[in-house]
Amino acid sequence: MVQRGASVKIIDFLPRSALCADLKAVTKAGALEEMVDLLIGSKKLPSQNRSAVVQALLEREALGSTGIGCGVAIPHAKFSGLQQIIGALAISKRGIPFEAQDGQPAKIFFLLLAPPDSAGLHLKALAKISRLLKDPHLRQNLQNAASEEQVWADIQREDQ
Repeated sequence: MVQRGASVKIIDFLPRSALCADLKAVTKAGALEEMVDLLIGSKKLPSQNRSAVVQALLEREALGSTGIGCGVAIPHAKFSGLQQIIGALAISKRGIPFEAQDGQPAKIFFLLLAPPDSAGLHLKALAKISRLLKDPHLRQNLQNAASEEQVWADIQREDQ
């Protein structure tokens, strides 16, 4: 759990069970749904919240794409049913159109959900994810990962 005032560590809000090394989705909505399912499977999000969370993410995307370029997207939203920040990380081997400014499809997706009253922590977590994924070596390692274990090892190593 991310504590107020503490430095943000990705492994504090990214459950190991919310990783996917081979996302099957081919659309933005499909990717969001698949990542929300990762959070449900990791027991960090109740299944009855699935449609509301997907809707919140789609509404955020309607404001402007969270595709930041270089094959990375960081979809995020605030959701009132949460007590803490949670995340999911997924890799698409083929890439998914995500309306990034550079026009490139996204291959690395880091989904972030936060409670409505966590503005500071939410921004710190987004900044940490963004800094981490600016590293071309890490991006390449994640895209080439053959398993969730490799993805987890890469994130743990870089999160230090």
